[in-house]
Amino acid sequence: MSLQLAVILVPVVFGFMGFALDLGRLYLVRGELNQAAQAAALAAAAQLIGTTTSLDRATAVANQAIVLNKYNFGSLTLGQDAGNLTSTIAAPVFFATVAGALGTDPNGASADGTTARHVQINVTADAPLLFWSLLSLGASRKTPVAAQVLAGISAPLCTACGIEPFAIPAKDQTDTVNFGLGAPADDVHYTFYYNCTGTTPAFLPNSGQSTAYTIVNRYDAGSTTVPDETDQLFRLGAAGLASSTTPNPTGSPVPIGCVGTGDALEAVWNSPTFSAVPPACAAALPPVAEAALCGLYVRFDNQTQPATCPTTVTDYAALQPAFQPDTDIVTGQADIYSTYSGNGRRVITVPVVDALAPNTATPMTVLGFRQFLVQPNPDGTFFNPADANGRFVATYIGSPMPVKQGYVDDRFGQSCPAPVSSGPGKVVLHR
Repeated sequence: MSLQLAVILVPVVFGFMGFALDLGRLYLVRGELNQAAQAAALAAAAQLIGTTTSLDRATAVANQAIVLNKYNFGSLTLGQDAGNLTSTIAAPVFFATVAGALGTDPNGASADGTTARHVQINVTADAPLLFWSLLSLGASRKTPVAAQVLAGISAPLCTACGIEPFAIPAKDQTDTVNFGLGAPADDVHYTFYYNCTGTTPAFLPNSGQSTAYTIVNRYDAGSTTVPDETDQLFRLGAAGLASSTTPNPTGSPVPIGCVGTGDALEAVWNSPTFSAVPPACAAALPPVAEAALCGLYVRFDNQTQPATCPTTVTDYAALQPAFQPDTDIVTGQADIYSTYSGNGRRVITVPVVDALAPNTATPMTVLGFRQFLVQPNPDGTFFNPADANGRFVATYIGSPMPVKQGYVDDRFGQSCPAPVSSGPGKVVLHR
């Protein structure tokens, strides 16, 4: 009787041992696969910038990201066979809408590089079985585990972080889509010039419109890592606004590394040393603008030193090599944005305001954010940071590229219209 009972209990015992050990391993493998798929999806979604090469770049970075995450206690590389165990990484699938990925929007079910906004990553791998392999259902000593992750671009942001500090005025405040800047598909070239009083500076070659800009006030008086003001300005031009625990110098509750739609406290750069108050158009370019333009220049070239930059920026020689240039510095003014094949370094996200302030005491109201592609000169050379009016050419592209970080809600109470109808989003996980 005891022998018969033992025979009956053996599979039961192994079943319970399987629940204790094998099921735990299955959950571990599933978690590792999800982590790998999430890393790949987030990396790929960041490359969806509305160009014809976006899908190629997204696929490449997804593959790079996913193989860095191993599974089965971190011992096996995804996409490679390991004895009895195999794993498969499916090609990324791209969608124009989340509903397309969910199968409820046939118009968003497939997308090319110019329309893709979301990416789905699918990973399958065999998990080994120990005790369950002694049962008939686990005779193969393995079982497949799958992970599916969808990531993409969020709704337009109320608050954008890490963007560039070059504020421009809206040409038409009633146009909530493009602020009168023209349709992105038109690839309108603008001469950006530093805000000044008097005769408007001349257009640069191959640009038929112009816009003034100013540098928003993000002087970080409490910074211990980059205390020098010209170094801060260089860094803002080279990589956008930096996060900090220092309060916003404008008095706004929006963090110093961000700009908020609806914020009526935005101001031009102001510090004990430099000010962005507009000079006469015939006067010299203020150092606040020249230092920021030296930073913008390294998005084209971080090796050649423009003559003005080593004297304008305190630590220019040390800072310049730390910021990598764009991988595409050839696609120029004669080309449309969709043919751009770079890594996004030449794309700048700027706040659009109601009007540029004439002094440091007058506030500006932020209406939203729009993006431009900074262009080389028609002859292939790059803009001059020492230009008397701080001019450079940039093409209006709308808002195809996700920003580094931000918030879709009005958490800082700046009267942001929620939801925002248009503008850039950020990369998020959908599921």
